[in-house]
Amino acid sequence: MKLVLKNNESFVNKRISIVKKEVPCLDSAWHYHPEFELLYISKSSGIGFVGDNVSHFSAGELVLLGAYLPHLFRNDPAYYEEGGDLKVKTIVMKFMKNFMGEGTFDNPEFTSVNKLLEESKYGVVFAKEVSKEFHDEILEISTLSKGEQSIRLLDFLFRLSLVEDKKQLSSTDMRQFSTDNPDRLDSVIKYISNNYMNTISLADVAGIACMTTNSFCRFFKKMTNKSFTEFLNQIRIRNAARMLIQENHPISEICYLVGYKSIPNFNKQFKQIMGDTPKGYRYKL
Repeated sequence: MKLVLKNNESFVNKRISIVKKEVPCLDSAWHYHPEFELLYISKSSGIGFVGDNVSHFSAGELVLLGAYLPHLFRNDPAYYEEGGDLKVKTIVMKFMKNFMGEGTFDNPEFTSVNKLLEESKYGVVFAKEVSKEFHDEILEISTLSKGEQSIRLLDFLFRLSLVEDKKQLSSTDMRQFSTDNPDRLDSVIKYISNNYMNTISLADVAGIACMTTNSFCRFFKKMTNKSFTEFLNQIRIRNAARMLIQENHPISEICYLVGYKSIPNFNKQFKQIMGDTPKGYRYKL
């Protein structure tokens, strides 16, 4: 598996591509592409990786991803169970900045849209109240003609550019304009995602990447803006937060289910990442 520059054949010679997908799972390679992407997840939940951000996503997520911004949306474990019937439903809108013509967004009347597209290099997630407002229109857009899709997408972007209830995802500009070591990061992320509940050492992941531990530490920090330990803690805590929402396990049991051996350490890491204790987090839901 690779961190790859996607060049979708269906997008060649197009400025806009809007696809409705209903698939068993979202899981794909940690990747990036030259198009902007407006992604609406109408049915699914899991852990999303956008730039250096690791966070839980659920149905109703509306995310704008900038060109060349690495991302991966990985479903909850239930979506990968053999014989399971869970389906993911998404609307994927990919577009070039010039989909309405060269320099369109440089015009004064589209200053807010231009600003939003600039912000998207970090990834932008909109509040669920915003996605609810757009829900029906987004589901309809894949059924429209190409001309109508372009007009509708322009309308979406303009209205979204006026929204204040949104959040930046990546803390730094993580856009990838080269393919240095493309075959390593994705395999490491997949390994951590599949094994976070077990003991994972630095030597384990360095071996997956076929690197020495020192070289791996430099590489991983450069690619994710996090140390391996920080990244592993985020995966574990985000999954713990999911369990607190979706399941009835005691907090002490969740601690061990996500790979921690010490409840005090689990509580400390949870509060540091989520801003509250596990008990407080569950109580507020």
